[in-house]
Amino acid sequence: MTSPTFQHSLLLTIVLAMTFRASASAQSLFTSPPPLTATTRSTEPRTYFLGPGDVLDIKVYDYEEYTGTQIILPDGTITLPLVGRVVAIHKTPDALTQEVTARLKPLLKNPVVTIGLNKLRPLRVNVSGEVQRPGPIQLQSLAPVNAIGGTNQVLTPTLTEALLQAGGVNRNADIRRVVLKRYSPDGDAAPVIVNLWEALRSENASTDQTLMDGDTIFVPKAEGDNSIDRRIMARAVFSPKTVRVRVVGEVQKPGEVEVPPDSTLSSAVAIAGGPTEKARLSKVTFVRMNENGKVDRRDIDLRNLTDDQQVQDGDVLIVHKSMGRNLLDIGSQLLGPFGVFLNIFK
Repeated sequence: MTSPTFQHSLLLTIVLAMTFRASASAQSLFTSPPPLTATTRSTEPRTYFLGPGDVLDIKVYDYEEYTGTQIILPDGTITLPLVGRVVAIHKTPDALTQEVTARLKPLLKNPVVTIGLNKLRPLRVNVSGEVQRPGPIQLQSLAPVNAIGGTNQVLTPTLTEALLQAGGVNRNADIRRVVLKRYSPDGDAAPVIVNLWEALRSENASTDQTLMDGDTIFVPKAEGDNSIDRRIMARAVFSPKTVRVRVVGEVQKPGEVEVPPDSTLSSAVAIAGGPTEKARLSKVTFVRMNENGKVDRRDIDLRNLTDDQQVQDGDVLIVHKSMGRNLLDIGSQLLGPFGVFLNIFK
């Protein structure tokens, strides 16, 4: 017959083995961001560079054979009658308009060319650092504005949308120093430092940064004294909608549950269906694996089903059976058929 202590230790070992996730840290393309100052925030309009998949509206006045819709091919070109292939990739719509005009001048008299965006290609952005799912993501662009005869402005996804697509930031993120590196054909764009914490607290916060194809985002890890309120951050739009917590033992629906990131341990127990009548809530075991790989194990009193411990992704809660119930169960097993008489005490 095994002791309750041995049973609890064995259960903890099994749960940790089930919830352990190996993680590999990706080498960052960014150096440590500079100290945040007001001058590191950029609100300048973005230049849209054309690429394969963009759909163009081309119009040459009085020459219908040159007017129509064209998609930029995978090799980055479009094709025009008599002109042949024209390289469109890495050009702005205005620059492509000048290029097509120059190519048509030897063929047409005073060609008047306008080129606008009809449909934008999906954007590919890389997100790294302290997010739930780092790596490349794809975002759908919105409709272009003033595609023909205007300024060729476009509405593209934003920084916070990209962070949410990457699963949201984790609780170790320093959201005051998010690094946004802009794409440019020559690669000389300076990184922009974005303070998302200010966006949560200040009425004068800057607008959400828009993204373009090829941009990269890095969320650094918070170090030293960190004044960020984690509960406020957990409710932000760029934080995960839920985190996964494993609740085992004497609950109605044991297993992995998804809870809001600003939830407490007692909330996780409630989402797991609540405790059973056999639960020992005075000593619930709370297990968390820290960043350094060490296991933090504590006993929490949840008899009032209230606490102030904020959950994290991967936390484990073990709701043990009350000692009296354990003794009755063991007695029933030892007595076999005669154990039915002990069931009246359960």
